[in-house]
Amino acid sequence: MALDCFSCSQEPQLDQLAPRERVAWDEHWRVAHCFGTSLPGWLVLLPRRHVTAVAELTPAEAEALGTWQVRLSQALHAVTGCAKTYVVQFAEAPGFGHVHFHVIPRAGDLPERLRGPGVFGLLEVDPADEVGESDRDALALALRAHLERP
Repeated sequence: MALDCFSCSQEPQLDQLAPRERVAWDEHWRVAHCFGTSLPGWLVLLPRRHVTAVAELTPAEAEALGTWQVRLSQALHAVTGCAKTYVVQFAEAPGFGHVHFHVIPRAGDLPERLRGPGVFGLLEVDPADEVGESDRDALALALRAHLERP
């Protein structure tokens, strides 16, 4: 665990995190709703230990990664009605070098300029345009309910 890592700083308090910070989790991964976005359902998939490069994932983490990406995409389709999902990984922003995968719902009516890499225009938005905490919590709980179905 890196002390200056935002993702790692949350791990010791997992049980106390708001639903938006723990949509779902297992022994290797935690799912959070992204903050600073105007797009409801923008998820972040994080390893539960400090990892700064995909090449550092253990075989068990790598195996679970693919399953999580598919399950989250299916849940986003069911809950948000999105047309498809994007999965992106950079982990370059200061304080966010911890590997994380953005799992982003893309609505069928999303303007062309916001498709593909343009979707990042919906991140780091004005706080007035950000999806609020209560909305992120509600969406997190709906996604969790879908993920927990047999």
